[in-house]
Amino acid sequence: MPSRLVIIGLDCATPQLVFERYRSSLPALSSVMDEGCYGLMRSSTPPITVPAWTSMTTGWDAGRLGIYGFRNRKSYDYADLHVSTNLDVKAERIWEALSRNKLKSIILGVPQTFPPRPLNGWLISSFLAPNIHSEFTFPPSLKNEILRILGTYIIDVRDYRTCETSFLINSIYQMTALRFRLAKYLIKTRPWNFLMLVEMGIDRLQHRFWRYCDHEHPQYSPGSIYENTILEYHKFIDNEISDLLEAVPAHTPVMVVSDHGAQALHGGVCINKWLVDNGYLRLNTMPMSPLPISMDLIDWANTVAWGEGGYYGRIFLNVAGREPRGIVNQLEYTAIRQELKQKLELMTLEDGQPLGNTVLIPEETYNKVNGIPPDLMVYFGNLKWRSIGTIGIESIFTKSNDTGQDEANHAQHGIFICKNFPGQPTGQISGVSVEDVAPSVLKYFGVNQHNCFDGKAIF
Repeated sequence: MPSRLVIIGLDCATPQLVFERYRSSLPALSSVMDEGCYGLMRSSTPPITVPAWTSMTTGWDAGRLGIYGFRNRKSYDYADLHVSTNLDVKAERIWEALSRNKLKSIILGVPQTFPPRPLNGWLISSFLAPNIHSEFTFPPSLKNEILRILGTYIIDVRDYRTCETSFLINSIYQMTALRFRLAKYLIKTRPWNFLMLVEMGIDRLQHRFWRYCDHEHPQYSPGSIYENTILEYHKFIDNEISDLLEAVPAHTPVMVVSDHGAQALHGGVCINKWLVDNGYLRLNTMPMSPLPISMDLIDWANTVAWGEGGYYGRIFLNVAGREPRGIVNQLEYTAIRQELKQKLELMTLEDGQPLGNTVLIPEETYNKVNGIPPDLMVYFGNLKWRSIGTIGIESIFTKSNDTGQDEANHAQHGIFICKNFPGQPTGQISGVSVEDVAPSVLKYFGVNQHNCFDGKAIF
């Protein structure tokens, strides 16, 4: 049975930077590409950190997982949205399958692993853990060992949309250095077969500084002191990867992956304003100033649909017999949903140019639909525009984000790089998706696969 495998996850690492623009400045990643293979990795639908990493570590798509983003409806009550945690993951993770086969894993920073579940190995949870005082490790005693060895640990940077740019940059570098230092310590002090590390720094930095590096960003202006901020961090993390790989036994198979890419954020679409203007949403009173949409603002007796903000738009219909005060007749549900879909696809900007929206119906998108999905999922302008849930903004379109400063949105494709895998080709490859990682790892280890995967082994 093969003995070792390493996955290095770089949240939001973007193909046009890693494979093209920055490649000559990234010797470690470039070497892995030269010695192995690389290509685009199609993210989950939607391309959101949660569920993308969970799809990667289970082989299930978002529909089968029943996890459509960070927040999901727990019931059909109007306000019953909750943050999805590890408790919501019903599929077997890679390391749980390996544990069944007496193989040991080191899992470090993988999203949606809080609260930790037992495994044959060691797990340090990710940014959904509230702080280092919480029980964010398995075994629990590992937390005290980490703090003793490192002195401190940063699960995630505080408020990555902050205007305190120097504080943010310094915090990201410190977080990354601690994460890789901990990984090298565990590699050297634990017997292990599978190591998976996910670093969030690229995501945090790109959301805040993308406009300084992207010449196509509508707010780009040359000569900023931040123009090379993203490049310099990529060089730093490349050096950390180099040091980590030196600590790993030679010829160990290595994957470097990201959950999604990034692209310029052009602005936001005030989805609830659009629904009001088109007669689908009625408010009891229109706020005098912008407010988050709240359920008590809505006149449910005359409301067909409402929306939620986020990286993509989620639209829910107010269905009779489903929602508490639903009015949409279930016999008319399909027709109304199709009508909304067509109108959203025809949405234009203020100058009359088509926005280019993609509108998805969950049952037509996934192999299986679990949980409570949105009735419609909207990629505004192919995700160049995010969804703004706030009500009280005069225009449908806004240049600002209602949850804090953000200069990038997610893109559908992340990165896939690997070397030393049996049967892998060399050079550029295509057709890889996040759901393919789990079946590939389990096939490599020769482990029986309990999951009914939505992905397939890559090699």
